[in-house]
Amino acid sequence: MTGLPGDASGRRNSSKTGDTAQRPEPWRFLPGGPAGVLTLISDAQESEKKMLKKVLFFAVCAAAFAFGPGSRSAHADTFVFTAIPDQDENQLRTRFGKVADYLSKKLGVEVKYIPVKSYSAAVTAFRNNQVQLAWFGGLSGVRARQLVPGSQAIAQGKEDAAFVTYFIAHTSTGIQESKEFPKAIAGKTFSFGSKGSTSGRLMPEYYIREAFGKAPDDVFSRVGFSGDHSRTIAVVQSGAYQVGALNFQVWERELKEGKIDTKKVRVIWRTPTYPDYQWTIRGDVDKRFGKGFSEKVKATLLSMNDPEFLKAFPRSGFIPAKNADYAPIERTGKAIGLID
Repeated sequence: MTGLPGDASGRRNSSKTGDTAQRPEPWRFLPGGPAGVLTLISDAQESEKKMLKKVLFFAVCAAAFAFGPGSRSAHADTFVFTAIPDQDENQLRTRFGKVADYLSKKLGVEVKYIPVKSYSAAVTAFRNNQVQLAWFGGLSGVRARQLVPGSQAIAQGKEDAAFVTYFIAHTSTGIQESKEFPKAIAGKTFSFGSKGSTSGRLMPEYYIREAFGKAPDDVFSRVGFSGDHSRTIAVVQSGAYQVGALNFQVWERELKEGKIDTKKVRVIWRTPTYPDYQWTIRGDVDKRFGKGFSEKVKATLLSMNDPEFLKAFPRSGFIPAKNADYAPIERTGKAIGLID
């Protein structure tokens, strides 16, 4: 049977005869108050006051230690960033793990890189404040800044101000490289990269629509999405798709690394330049990490000139960026229905 509120046996506490009674608390008079008025105070009350003083003392000491000159951060908080998964995950972990260590050292706070599985996941993490900084592509950056008022593009690679998409084709198609858009790709199978990619989806689709006046599904016999730029090379090189489009830097890097067989796949067209990748930071980081933190992050990224870091991106250096730089991406995205 369920016991009534009371002691462990379920009996209700009582002051009746036979129950254990509380002894009256000993009282004593202590001098205090104006004009020598005696204040009545119990030993228990005095003990509680002493204990409270000790607790307050240790709390003040702990605060002084945490927020003193020797502390890493007045917030003891972790600054978290992510990046769009545009390449092999192991390469991204290596690259951004080094960046996290560098930022932590320069900013004086703990910095953590968190990988994501998709471009949309990177945007969602930024919107939900799971990350405060992100390495976005042009399209994903515009989308993220629309969702988080006050967020700013703060830095981009020197190459990102004039980015290029390569259209590639399997050599069996017979399509050769040209300066004009290759309309011979019509009727072939075609692979984009990620659905949220600027260089692997947004810009290629824009030029396809411009050349043919219709959507990719109406131009090609089959349209697919490889997921990232490296896979786009792989599916075209293998013949799984006849034509594809990707980030020019991934092509150039994998070509140098000997991963591309030019007897099987070749570049057939290079787009005009457009703005692409950038570092974007949330507009509320100064409230969380202290006044001027956003500018400190920007300055740190712009001073990131270690050859090993730059090689991993790959970039020759970083330059300032601002939201207005990506207006062409926003206009293009709205024109083809990828941005509301």
